[in-house]
Formats: sequence, C-alpha cells, structure tokens
Amino acid sequence: MNDRVPFASSGRDLGVLVGVDGSAHARCALHFAAVNALSSNTALTVVAVYRLPPMMYTGEPAILVTPEARAERDRAETILDDARKYLRDYPGKVTFSSAEGSPTGVLTELSGRAQTVVVGSHGRGGFIGQLLGSVAAALPARSQCPTVVVPKDYQPEAGQGPELFAHARDTGPVVAGIDLSERSRIVLLLAARQAELFAAPLQVLTAMPLLREWKYWYPELEEFEIITERRQSNLRASVEKEIAWLRQRHSRLEITADVDLGTPGDLLEAKTRAAQLTVVGTRGRGTMKSTLLGSVSRELLNRARGPVMVVPTETAAQ
Repeated sequence: MNDRVPFASSGRDLGVLVGVDGSAHARCALHFAAVNALSSNTALTVVAVYRLPPMMYTGEPAILVTPEARAERDRAETILDDARKYLRDYPGKVTFSSAEGSPTGVLTELSGRAQTVVVGSHGRGGFIGQLLGSVAAALPARSQCPTVVVPKDYQPEAGQGPELFAHARDTGPVVAGIDLSERSRIVLLLAARQAELFAAPLQVLTAMPLLREWKYWYPELEEFEIITERRQSNLRASVEKEIAWLRQRHSRLEITADVDLGTPGDLLEAKTRAAQLTVVGTRGRGTMKSTLLGSVSRELLNRARGPVMVVPTETAAQ
C-alpha cells in the first residue's frame, strides 16, 4: 500500500506553477498560487506564454526581428512586470519566465516539473470559452500534476505587504469528492495534504443517485425509500473503511465523511461555495473510458464557485 504524497518529488523543481496573461482571472490565480506556495514552503514559478502567428515561422532570424514577434514577446514581459509588482512583498522564492507556444501546450510540458499548476477559469481574447476558458478546460485533462482552476468568485484576502500572501484563518473545509474507485486514494492523499496546509477540516463526500428518479421506469420498486436508506448506510460503511488508513495517517486532522443523495455535480458545486478547495480526480466510475476528463470533473469546473483541484492518475503523471 503506497501512502507517499504524489507529485512532491525533488525533481519537481518548479513547485507551484501559475500561468498569467494579464487578466483579472489570472490575478486571482496568481494570488492563490502565491498563498499555496508560501504555505507549503515551495517555490513559486510565474509563466507568461506568447504565441506567434504561423506566417512568422520563416527561420530564427526572422522571428527575432519581426516587429509583430517582438511586440508579442514584449507583451509577455509586460505581463510579467505586472506580476512582479503584485508580488513585490512576497517573502518566498519566486521566478518569472516567458515561453513561446500555446498556453495549454507550454503549461502541460512544464507541469512535469511542477507539484501543482494553477490557472484562472478564463483568460484574455480568443481564449474565452462559453463557460470555461479553453486553457482551464483543456489543461486538467493533460497536466502531469494536479491542476487548480480558480474561478472569478475567488476573492483574495485584504492585506498589505507580506500579509497579503499569508493564508487567512478560514473556517471553510477542504472537500474531497470520491466514488470509491481505485483513483480515490490519490485524491484523498492530496486533499489531506491541502487541509493540513490550510489548517482546515477535511470533508470526504460521496454522491449517491436518487432511486426515486427511476421509479417511473421500475414501478415495482415500491420500497425505494427503504432500499435507498439501506444502500446509503452500506455506502457510509464502505467510505469509512476506505478512509480508515487516512485517519491513521493524519491523526490530528479533523476528517468527516458523508454519503449524500443527489448528482455529483450538484452536490460538489454546492460544496465549492464554502470550501477553501474542492479536490476531485480526472476520472471516476463513468462509462466513457476514452474521454480525457470525466463528466463530473468537467461539470464541476464549469459551475464551481471556489477553487477546484483536479488530480491526475500517477500513471498519467509519468
């Protein structure tokens, strides 16, 4: 039984990696990343990505002298200068860099050297999606480390100087959404680690579909309420058994477990309103095995009111 915390090896020298593009959403992501890096005594890496039009790829000399190319690179440096100003009183280790390519591609590649990658739920210009920005929608499915998507509702704590980046005394929990699949263990490990960093309680949530929704199709299920209560009780016992090792490993951490009736998306979205962080896996027990990101994770990212961490499998990380 492997209880080591994944994605925390010494080779992940970028620590907490955050992508910035000058948008208000990126500023929220930058603050969350800075607080998280400082809380975990981890390096903070700030990256601005610029993209060159295809017609500029006529050789290295042309790239260096093309006015449009220089303008794009200068824009990335301006974005980094703005990030430097925001972090001027940040007391931890921080590095800044720019890179050419697509935001999703660059961050995916760098995620192999990061413990966590953080992005805002939306970006600038053409990267705006209908509900979720294209980078925030694509990155969690491809990242080689956990991805945190910070929504527009995230409000950085008021403060000045280094206090701006100190973790606030928040009573909200860290929530781990699990479905008792084999992938749940890694979600629990990361969620417990974050709860300890935030000095927050950990709430483990498992969703159980409502049986009454099937009563029209199966009218012979007259005792559906009794069946539901029995199954809910059995699932609670299974969840408690599943997290027994977690309670032993984190004996000082307040851990509660609930099996709630409803759809996973609805239940988890409600939890994000008060949670400091909600942690889920990239995939669960869904039937669409070929999809990169599970339907619950995708729905939650679209609807979340607070930061969401999507945890890949260790196989994907390798």
